[in-house]
Amino acid sequence: MQIQRTYVCDAASNTEPEILVRGWVHKIHDLGKITFVHLRDKTGIIQLVFTEGKPEHLRLEMSIEAKGKKVENPKAPGGLEIAVEKMSILGKAYYDKLPFEINSGKMKAALETQLDHRTITLRMPKVRAIFKVQEEITDAFRTYLTGLRFSEIHTPKIISSSTEGGSEVFTVNYFEKRAFLTQSPQFYKQMTVGAGFERVFEIGHAYRAELHNTWRHLNEYVSLDIEMGFIKDETDLMDLEEGFLKFLFEQLRRNCSHELEMYGIELPVITKIPRMTLSYAHEVLLDKFGKKSPAGNIDAEGEVLLSKYVKEKYDSDFVFLTGYPVAKRPMYTMPSEEDPTLTKSFDLIYKGLEITTGGQRIHDYEMLRENITKFGMNPDDFGFYLESFRYGMPPHGGLAIGLERLTMKILDLENIRQSTLYPRDMNRIEP
Repeated sequence: MQIQRTYVCDAASNTEPEILVRGWVHKIHDLGKITFVHLRDKTGIIQLVFTEGKPEHLRLEMSIEAKGKKVENPKAPGGLEIAVEKMSILGKAYYDKLPFEINSGKMKAALETQLDHRTITLRMPKVRAIFKVQEEITDAFRTYLTGLRFSEIHTPKIISSSTEGGSEVFTVNYFEKRAFLTQSPQFYKQMTVGAGFERVFEIGHAYRAELHNTWRHLNEYVSLDIEMGFIKDETDLMDLEEGFLKFLFEQLRRNCSHELEMYGIELPVITKIPRMTLSYAHEVLLDKFGKKSPAGNIDAEGEVLLSKYVKEKYDSDFVFLTGYPVAKRPMYTMPSEEDPTLTKSFDLIYKGLEITTGGQRIHDYEMLRENITKFGMNPDDFGFYLESFRYGMPPHGGLAIGLERLTMKILDLENIRQSTLYPRDMNRIEP
């Protein structure tokens, strides 16, 4: 009977007399008559013992399979090893030397070099841990929302009209017609709410032709989008996101304790995320730090300083900012009844970085047409979008969370490219 493969994480609990493992050669310790080999698979590292010396032709990063008996050894990774009886090379390694060392536990290569050889970098357990955390974020997002009767949707990424307006869009030659790569699924998630789905979410790519090349900017990223019908106002959306973050942190503590430990992260228990108006945030920045803010917003330095204040006063890594001006929000954003110059929208700042923008949308057909005109656009160019508003669109709103930004801040990474599997920025379109 053929032995089934055992993943490293399951080796300790496997009660069979022999086990078979597969993975990559992570380290080789050749002691002459005995050789220790650390084998790495997607779940961990286990030690293989060869009592007849180093196997011929064995090299770092070859993919192999090995069969043998388990032996307890407190000095081995995970406290056990395999006395190898049979080994096979499954994938040869063709190289003079690796681009950089990946088995020392500490990356010495510059970030750009790491990205040039991304599939090599991703073999490092500590780098791989980033994407285990990211995997759990998307799983928690989906689990939390489906539990609240949200439906997952998949919207087009090639569209005929710019979602947000402005020039920060990539154009596409679509059968000799001009089209765009979507900046967000905004129109489609609103339309789908109005189509009777009521509550929708999407995990999908978004594209921004922004001329920024900083530690926090990407030109292609993954957006965690939500749209919810029959809301009271934007506070329902902030409550929803707060609930998701509490759920997420609990899941990360449960499923990613090892990965969080690798980065020295101890996630706090989220109680209530502070909420403050943008105008109040401007006052805090000016009074506490002598920092003047741009009209209708706060800049990157302001986000960092405000987070410092919130951490000291509220012991929170998060803060919701509300009351953004109409002029600084897209044309579909609902104005405030109390002050028509302001919107019923918000940003969420996490450890000095904006990770979410959201708010209530205009749901009245005539009001939305009028607002499109106020923003200098032609409503006739948005006919497919406006149609759903003619047939009883409910009060609704939504938000979008940047997956890479959230990952970066959870693990306190220095650059957003570290939390991006294959980054796309102004200078990088490979690998």
